[in-house]
Amino acid sequence: MKKYLALFLALVMALALVACNGGGGGTTEPATPATPATPATPATPATPETPATPATPATPEASKLKVGVVLVGDENEGYTFAHIDGIRKAAAAVGLSDSDIVWFYNIGETEDCYDKCIECVEQGCTLVITNSYGHQTYCQQAADENPDIQFVAMTGDTALKSGLPNFHNAFNMTFESRYVSGIVAGMKLKEMMDAGLVTDPYIGYVGAYPYAEVVSGYTGFFLGIKSIVPEAHMDVQYTNSWFDIQAEGKAAEALMARGCCIIGQHADSTGAPKAVQTAKDNGKAVYSVGYNIDMLAAAPTAALTSSTNDWSVYYTEAFQTMLDGGTLPTDWSKGYDAGAVAITPLGPEVAAGTAEAVKAAEDAIKAGTLHVFDTSTFTVGGAPVTSAFTFDSDGDWTNDTNEGIVDGYYHESEYISAPSFSLRIDGITELN
Repeated sequence: MKKYLALFLALVMALALVACNGGGGGTTEPATPATPATPATPATPATPETPATPATPATPEASKLKVGVVLVGDENEGYTFAHIDGIRKAAAAVGLSDSDIVWFYNIGETEDCYDKCIECVEQGCTLVITNSYGHQTYCQQAADENPDIQFVAMTGDTALKSGLPNFHNAFNMTFESRYVSGIVAGMKLKEMMDAGLVTDPYIGYVGAYPYAEVVSGYTGFFLGIKSIVPEAHMDVQYTNSWFDIQAEGKAAEALMARGCCIIGQHADSTGAPKAVQTAKDNGKAVYSVGYNIDMLAAAPTAALTSSTNDWSVYYTEAFQTMLDGGTLPTDWSKGYDAGAVAITPLGPEVAAGTAEAVKAAEDAIKAGTLHVFDTSTFTVGGAPVTSAFTFDSDGDWTNDTNEGIVDGYYHESEYISAPSFSLRIDGITELN
């Protein structure tokens, strides 16, 4: 019995010791009570000074915004790569982290787009972006069903007409950089004609679809060329796809077989520039003007330049507006004046004086003294154009309010952000 009693007392003492040590720190050294002496360390109120870094309230601010991104392609496709790059730059500019962005790649212009928009909402996104014109219907449907979430259909044109306060369109004034890239092409064309390498100023253009976006772009490109070589003429070959390397290459080959000496493009792959480089390597006097990305890697001596977009300008504005609790514009469009458009570095074989001609044109566009769709520079059916595409406040394209042509030029991307110029001007032929 004493044995058990002794054991019992030993156990009670052991428990008492544990209780004295607080059960936590593992150290039984009562010397740690000396730690009260370390209140000297409260001199580490230096840590309270780190709140001086509340300059980083960007992070708490940024956490108020989560962005869903539904993309028609991925980083291997020039157009989508430009959007990815723009979103990443904008996120860095406003303090968004990787976890604040939900990405969906290679989403077709189908019901899948709607599903991905809804997935973005379900994952807590307060702003959802789609980047292809064909995504627009599905993006708008998701916006209609989720009035508390903001949706942006990049390159779309129905936000104004929809009347939805949470549905928006945005597009850069790409027609401006198209025109400037046309000046680069025109300078080269003139040089080749002066050297006797070319007698027919015949240009080819690989286009994706006969949409206003493509028509506006190729018309701007052609007018840039015509400002240098007034007698130039151009054929457009459609691929009926935004991204098809083989189809774009074949279209370029077909245009060169017809006698075209410079090939422009509104299609998203390197197919056309590569085909032009191959033809040039085989002795043809041919050159390429690309789109979205610098094509020098694909066509090191054939590429003259590319028309390109800096989408970060819009995305930075949109993200900051959301963080500030502001309202996104229904339609947004900016160009050279905001640094939203540009051309890529000039290729090694551009004509002498090209850089100076480019700068003069860019400066004039920024100053408002050069208008791409100046009606004195083109005709339709042999006649000048004085009226076109009026718009009304509901965006239903009826001829009752704002006239498209004012002060002698067509006001592209001013009433709605997406290109709307779709006149077929003299000197350009669509082959299919």
